[in-house]
Amino acid sequence: MATPYRFTLGPWNIHPGADPFGPPVRPPVPFDDVLAAAVDLRFDGIQFHDDDAVPNLENLAPEALVREAREMRKRLDDLGLVPEFVAPRLWEHTHGIDGGYTSNCPAARTWAIERSKRAVDVALALGCSLIVMWPAREGTAVRESKNPIAASGQMLEAIDAILAAAPEVRIAIEPKPNEPVDHAFVPTIGHALALGARASDPARVGVLIETAHAILAGLDPSDEMGFALAAGKLWSVHLNDQNGLKFDQDKVFGAANLRGAFDQVRVLEAGRYADTGAFIGFDVKAQRTQRAGAATAHLATSRRIFELLVAKVRSFPERQAAECIATRDYESLERLVLEHLLAA
Repeated sequence: MATPYRFTLGPWNIHPGADPFGPPVRPPVPFDDVLAAAVDLRFDGIQFHDDDAVPNLENLAPEALVREAREMRKRLDDLGLVPEFVAPRLWEHTHGIDGGYTSNCPAARTWAIERSKRAVDVALALGCSLIVMWPAREGTAVRESKNPIAASGQMLEAIDAILAAAPEVRIAIEPKPNEPVDHAFVPTIGHALALGARASDPARVGVLIETAHAILAGLDPSDEMGFALAAGKLWSVHLNDQNGLKFDQDKVFGAANLRGAFDQVRVLEAGRYADTGAFIGFDVKAQRTQRAGAATAHLATSRRIFELLVAKVRSFPERQAAECIATRDYESLERLVLEHLLAA
């Protein structure tokens, strides 16, 4: 039997519906309700920002931080859930206005590294070793405001500091080309892998690929996944969808490009992603028009589409496809794919 896929969600997937042009339209969701939703949806685990697991962590002594993280771990254990990763949330703090690791303020850079080390403490107390580095504000709105050569070194310094915090910790870099900054310093998987290769321990640095982030860079998410899988570096995925090169929409997986979603599932199957033990995450957000009582439907739909596409991939007529490829009859291959996707 094929290794079953494992699914996780994050608290940000169940949100009150605020956007840059409007206030919240649903009440805030208590963390207990997030955990309950994960159980109801038959998900396996939770993705954490550091302060999702330990609120107010910056004001806690190290012993108190570990104690609160262990209490959260017990809550997960009681529900049969596991933690997938912890990500230091640098982009919402006042010290991170100009970026964290690449800020022009030395004190802010020091803060960002220390906050990341505390995220490592949280992760280990939760029982996971994966740190996700989303360099959200590590970039510029005015290109001349930062030196990209220096910024690359600053990013590498942060990676090495996190790796040095504990020998078992691993880092998955989650690249994005823009938003909230105009231009990011680590925009693609290629950049992330190249940066990781320069780290003090490259074996402990991999990547997390988000569908929409690849599309925003003008790239095919399945190609990005294949590139990372070939290197043995795809340590998590955030599946969603994106309608063109605009703001990060976090649409339901497959909602804008069903064939693109099929190709992503196909490459995950070809790379035996489930066998690696890594998780499937859906970085999707409920539509602003959705009522509070049904504000998890986007997660259920994303999982259902993923599972249907797994079945489509496994039933794909590979022998016929191989014949088309052998004769360079790509028109017939195209029709074969389309008819397979449309077949009941």
